[in-house]
Amino acid sequence: MGNDSPISFSAHKKWLSIPKEMRSKLERNVFCATCLDVVQIINYTVKEIDEQVVLHGDCKKCGDPVARVID
Repeated sequence: MGNDSPISFSAHKKWLSIPKEMRSKLERNVFCATCLDVVQIINYTVKEIDEQVVLHGDCKKCGDPVARVID
């Protein structure tokens, strides 16, 4: 998770308030522009942008960066 921006405790709290089963589904439902497919996000950080939770991480298939907005 080589990101030097500060951890968003607010975003983490929102993320953890989502039931674990739903979080797992969201982690496996991320679009990768390189693979042109829905993939699993790995090595992700949780951030808050404009009051939305955003996962930033890597594609499990190819390793390229991916992101997922949780709305």
